[in-house]
Amino acid sequence: MGLFSRWAETFFGRSRTAADSQGSRDGSDRSAPPSSFMGTHSPGGLEMNDAGEEKQVTLYSLSTCGHCKSTKRLLNDCSVAYSFTDVDLLDQEERSLILEQLRELNPRCSFPTIVINDRVIVGFRENEIKEALGL
Repeated sequence: MGLFSRWAETFFGRSRTAADSQGSRDGSDRSAPPSSFMGTHSPGGLEMNDAGEEKQVTLYSLSTCGHCKSTKRLLNDCSVAYSFTDVDLLDQEERSLILEQLRELNPRCSFPTIVINDRVIVGFRENEIKEALGL
């Protein structure tokens, strides 16, 4: 479990799967109620980098963003374990905390913002995401 996931579970005391939040793989939005804003997707195994260490993949997204949905779909289709936060579904206090963290990674606070280990990718850039994942 990544640092953000551990923090989020400690802070919020809940977790859910990416499939629960994003709806179907075809991108249709059958999402849970707005109080469900974060989750993890674990397709069965942990992703490892070339050094044999677990890959940490975190996604900052918006529940209504087509590029964010495409990013989730790509990660799911590639069977990548990841954690995500749908920032627009957070209450104001939680959103402020997350946006403060996000500004350190992506000063423009645009979505999706994907963090793969220490590499930050802004936007749905399929080739860059696959390269960072070693796919």
